[in-house]
Parts: sequence; C-alpha cells; structure tokens
Amino acid sequence: MRKIAMLGSGFIADFYTMSIHGLRSRDKVISVYARSQEKGEKFARKWNIPKVFTDMAAAIYDSDIDTVVIGLPNFLHKEAVLLAAEAGKAVLCTKPLGMNAKDAKEILDAVEKAGVFHGYLEDLVYTPKTQKALQYIRSGALGTPMWARSRETHPGPHSDWFWDSNLSGGGAIIDLACHCIEITRNYIGKDIRPVEVVCWADTLMKPIEAEDNAVGLIRYENGALAQFEVSWTFRGGLDLRDEVSGTEGSMRLDNFLRTGFEIFTAAGSEGYVSEKSEADKGWIFPVGDEVHELGYNNMFADMFDAIENGTACQETFYDGYIVNAIMDACYKSVKTKRWEPVELEIWRGKTNVAKMSTLKDYDEHHWFVKEEVMPDGSVKIILKEKSSNKIVQRWKNF
Repeated sequence: MRKIAMLGSGFIADFYTMSIHGLRSRDKVISVYARSQEKGEKFARKWNIPKVFTDMAAAIYDSDIDTVVIGLPNFLHKEAVLLAAEAGKAVLCTKPLGMNAKDAKEILDAVEKAGVFHGYLEDLVYTPKTQKALQYIRSGALGTPMWARSRETHPGPHSDWFWDSNLSGGGAIIDLACHCIEITRNYIGKDIRPVEVVCWADTLMKPIEAEDNAVGLIRYENGALAQFEVSWTFRGGLDLRDEVSGTEGSMRLDNFLRTGFEIFTAAGSEGYVSEKSEADKGWIFPVGDEVHELGYNNMFADMFDAIENGTACQETFYDGYIVNAIMDACYKSVKTKRWEPVELEIWRGKTNVAKMSTLKDYDEHHWFVKEEVMPDGSVKIILKEKSSNKIVQRWKNF
C-alpha cells in the first residue's frame, strides 16, 4: 500500500486521486496540500482524505506518507521535487517536469543523488490504445518506424496560471507538445537520440503573450522524423490523435475526440460530459471511464508496481528531462526560424546510430521500389537498377 501526499487540489489532482482510489484500492491519498485552506478542505471532503496542509514542506515531511504525487502548477515542480528528494520520499511529478531543461536537469540530479524513486506522470503514453500500439511496434509489425505524428488540440487549459508564461514556462508547446513529444519518442524508440528540431508557433487568437498554436518537427539520429501539432484554439473538444508509419506498415489512433459512445440530446445533459467538451446538447461524446481512457490507471499501476518491485517505471524523470530539452530547442527555433540542435547534457541511449536503410533487393540487378495491382488486374512492379540508378517498371500477370 502506498500512503500518498497529493500536492495540489485542482483539475489534475482530481483525476489522479480518482484513479488512485479506484484502481488497486490498497493505495490511498492520506493528505492533500493546497495553497488555499478552503480548497484543500473541499478536496479532502470529496475524497475522504484525513489531512489537509497549506505548508508544502510539512505535507512532504509528514511521517505518515511514503509517496509524493505532484499535481501543482509548473513553477512549483522544482521546489516540490527537491523537498521530496531531501525527505527521501518516492516522488511522481506531472508534466512538464520543469519550466525548462535547466530546471529538469536539476530535478533529475536531485532525485538520483538522493536515490529516491521517481516517475514522470505522462499519462498519454499509458492510454490503452497507445500501450497496444507500442506492443505492435515492438513486435515488429510496422517494421522500423520512420515517421510519427501526434496531435493534441482543445479550446485551452483550465486554470489562470497556464495562460501566464511566467508561471507556466510557455504556452501550447510546454502544455501540450510535451505529451506529443514523449508519445512519438516511444513510437520511434526512446533509445534513439533526438538530434534537431524546427518549429513554428504563434498567438493566433487568445489575448496572451504565449503561443496558442504550434507545429514542430523533430529529427532523430537514425533519420526518423516526429511531428507534433498543438493548439489552444481548436473548437469541439479534446482531439488526441497519433499516426505511425514504418517500413512494413502504418497505424492510426484516435484516443478521445471520437470515443465510440455517441448521444444526441435536445434537452442537454446538464453537466460535465468529458474533458474539454464544449457542449452538452446536440451530438455529444461521453467517455465510459475517463481516467482509464486517458491512461491514468495504467500509469499509476506501472509506477506503484515498480516501487514495490524495486524496478524502474516506463516513464522516469530522465524522460521528462529529454522532453524539456526538446521543447527548449523548439522555443529557440520559433525565434530563429531554422533547425536548432537538441542540447542534452545527459544521454543514456544508443550512440553513433547509423541512418536507417530501407533498401530491399528484388534480384541481383535491381532494388525493389513498389508493387501495385492495377485496375485491369495486372501487377506493376517499380524497380531501380543497381548499376545505373535508373527507375524502371515491369509487369507480371495477376
């Protein structure tokens, strides 16, 4: 049983507690830290939590808890993690790990020096569909992943601090691209080094200084490419979609906007439908088990099991540091309008990885390019001559 201090009493802390109390049941949030006594007490009543703190250090050092879960605004992550490391408590932190790579590196160094368990709460890597997709990729069903795309768009975040880049560290990139970057890292292979990025971002609609839309490309050492699309101005709900293209196959995932559960109501549902839903009338798309579909159940099961088994979880603070470093390069590219290197002080993956080769022999004289069945039933084969590099075509009976 994990005895947990929940730091935060807002939207994400609500989801975390819902998952923890409903998942294995033996794990319990026994205290909550909130910056407001009133909000802390309201949260505690909702989840039957016996202790409320408005002093972060007191909540972390409480001898009754062994695990700290951080669901706080970005600017408080470092303070909370450093206290947890100092107290010798297992610590799980929501995304992004830091306001930037410098902060994330300091956070990573602190937990590793203290020798405490650390888990990066990147829930969207743990969605059931993503976990199944990773099984297919690791089994070789797609061959070598060459390109991955992840999209997260919605009408904007829940709380005021998100919209202030001094408190959040940025806009849609640091809020949403952190998800997309880590999802595509998993698809391409987290042991493949991200080399450089190019990114566009702009403020198209919201009266803020941070970006409300962004598109980025990340090139990996083996030649694979990842693409992210993020927006705080998308209307219609929470759009979570991924695509992966490999040498032997491709896949597409729609994690949330279309849930497989559709209702038409003229009367209205009079309440919450699902995260970021904008309407409760007309066609609406509820979610049967939101904390499961968004990955929270799998995430906490992985992390709590890892603590008990003395193993590493799928997502650690090292992964959070890599994501922060990639986002730093994205922000730099937005300003310079060119490809920028991903600067990593620590790299624990493969080194000197050769660019992937997808050349396939057709015969001793030709490389295979493509085979296609034509409308008349005949089969056309496109080949490349090895000696001349000339592209040629051949026909064979269907």
